[in-house]
Amino acid sequence: MEKEYLIREKPLKALLLFAFPMIIGNLFQQFYTMVDSVVVGRFVSENALAAVGASYSLTNVFISIAIGGGVGASVLVSRYFGARDYRRMKTSVSTALISFLVVSLVLGGIGLLLGDQIMEVLNTPENIMEDAVTYLNIYFMGLPFLFMYNVLSAMFNALGKSRIPLYLLIFSSVFNVALDLIMVCSFHMGVAGVAWATLIAQGISAVMAFLIFIREMAGYQTGEKIRWFDKREFGFMCRIALPSILQQSTVSIGMMLVQSVVNSFGAQMLAGYSAGMRIESICIVPMAAMGNVMSSFTAQNLGAKQQERVVKGYHTAYGIVFGFGILLCVILEIFYRPLILMFLGEEGTALALNTGMSYMRFIGFFFSFIGLKMITDGLLRGAGDMKMFTVANLVNLGIRVAVAVTMAPRFGIAFVWYAVPMGWLANYLISFARYKTGIWKTTGRG
Repeated sequence: MEKEYLIREKPLKALLLFAFPMIIGNLFQQFYTMVDSVVVGRFVSENALAAVGASYSLTNVFISIAIGGGVGASVLVSRYFGARDYRRMKTSVSTALISFLVVSLVLGGIGLLLGDQIMEVLNTPENIMEDAVTYLNIYFMGLPFLFMYNVLSAMFNALGKSRIPLYLLIFSSVFNVALDLIMVCSFHMGVAGVAWATLIAQGISAVMAFLIFIREMAGYQTGEKIRWFDKREFGFMCRIALPSILQQSTVSIGMMLVQSVVNSFGAQMLAGYSAGMRIESICIVPMAAMGNVMSSFTAQNLGAKQQERVVKGYHTAYGIVFGFGILLCVILEIFYRPLILMFLGEEGTALALNTGMSYMRFIGFFFSFIGLKMITDGLLRGAGDMKMFTVANLVNLGIRVAVAVTMAPRFGIAFVWYAVPMGWLANYLISFARYKTGIWKTTGRG
């Protein structure tokens, strides 16, 4: 069946067929926040760029929770799909949607109540505090749409339908760009304008995704009545989703914890760092996508009792991530200056420009590290083998925070990014050691 290509096609073809729509889709998702930064940086001010960047690490945590939760929940959906148990598949889907709707409402409410205090804890410079809080509050109002879309996107991917979220993202990203330009250039709404543009575009995309998914589910006949919320499925889902959320959030949580260090260097360095982080987030997309691909590939093939096919797929993924890593390194080493100028413009300060360029020139050599981390973590997550997976990601987080917090204030902001590949590599080595034991072949539910 066409729907089962992850368990039937040759691993290279299956992985690439699944990965490319997801990569393009994730690029468009990153496009949301990148356009916000470009528009305010070029058409408002460098301080406006710093204000959006000041909350970037925090907003990325919520994006990571949504993506991690969706990917974790989709592992069960993938496994039931591979086993053709459509009744339990539908029950898992509805349980996930209800659970994450509640989570998004709770997190959004807490964020709106504590937004000012959060930005103060992050040592946000006083001259950009008001704009930073404004952007963050509007973002919190849109959390239910963010969660709905990302969970539904993961469910589409679990069914091998990765093109559907791609088409929705293309539509909403183009719409978001248009709204950004209208609200900032025509209505002069500044930072609030780009925040409202993102909320509106993401909301429309989430509603469209929900309607399409309902129609898709109707095509899988169960012959039995499904339960809208199942405590047993919720428990299984949490066992996989919570470590998955931790894994997806590790980089973002680390960024948030070191954000106060970056903020202490002032608005100009923060603006340059923010520009560099936006570019890094784009570069990580193919690596994160490969990790999510390995998760679905592993879950479906374990559901179909094809353990050795998972091993072949994992070895194939190495070649893919190394290819991406080399390409990204070449691009950044050649185009680092125009990429940073895209955010800051020629009128940007020399300090902001040099900060962003230094970050890009260093980190470009190490994207293969996060690729190796992502595919190994993805395999363990897809197998439901979460113990060392969680330890590895905590070590990653600990290294990033410890080096940045202890070294950057003494020796300069560059130690914020020196810590990044150290954490990625340590994470990979721990996860790979777990993979080599072969325990993952018998864990989880099958």
